[in-house]
Formats: sequence, C-alpha cells, structure tokens
Amino acid sequence: QVQLVESGGGLVQAGGSLRLSCAASGRTFSRYSMGWFRQAPGKEREFVSGSTYYADSVKGRFTMSRDNAKNTVYLQMNSLKPEDTAVYYCAASSCSGYVCLFRSESQYDYWGQGTQVTVSS
Repeated sequence: QVQLVESGGGLVQAGGSLRLSCAASGRTFSRYSMGWFRQAPGKEREFVSGSTYYADSVKGRFTMSRDNAKNTVYLQMNSLKPEDTAVYYCAASSCSGYVCLFRSESQYDYWGQGTQVTVSS
C-alpha cells in the first residue's frame, strides 16, 4: 500500500510559478513510477506528466522530479496560464519500462486526494 498526499496548491497570477509536492508513505517508494494528472471543472481528468513524459500543453513549462530519500515527487509549474486551473493529483504506478502506458489513468495503482491550483488572469 502507498498513500499519497499532495500539497503546494494555491492561487497564483498568470505567468507565475508553483511547486506541488506529493509525499508518499512506505519504504518502497523508489520502486514506483510516478505521475501527475489534473481535472478542471466540468472536464475529465487528464494526464500532465508521468515517468519522463509530459502533456503537450505543459511541455517546456512543467517539470516533474523526485527525491527518493524524502519519498516525495514534485511538479514545478512555471509560466502558469488560466487554463492550468484544476485539481492536481499525483499517482503511483507499479509498472516500469517502455511497456507502461504512463499517459493512462488505468496504469496507476494509487492516487492522492488532490490539491487545487487556481491561476488568475
């Protein structure tokens, strides 16, 4: 079992930056591939970043990183736009390697509760 807790969301002006954190429980964190998804009001949840992949809409602006010693994965978000407004979720997948569909929600085994990011224009 892995429990994930996101933090770092908030209100920011367009063009600003935020860094989301996702703290994981358990001693096997390093074995999991991590991802970030988001869900805007009235829309389906969508892929943001997973393994080494990024959605086209965030490529060049968002960077995912992890610190296995701290059991934490980060999402650095720069040049934020109003359309980035959403609840952001981190997720953990037991899959590893090229066969994994990191852009798909179904690939992930554990999910956090989400953190709200609001970008004002």
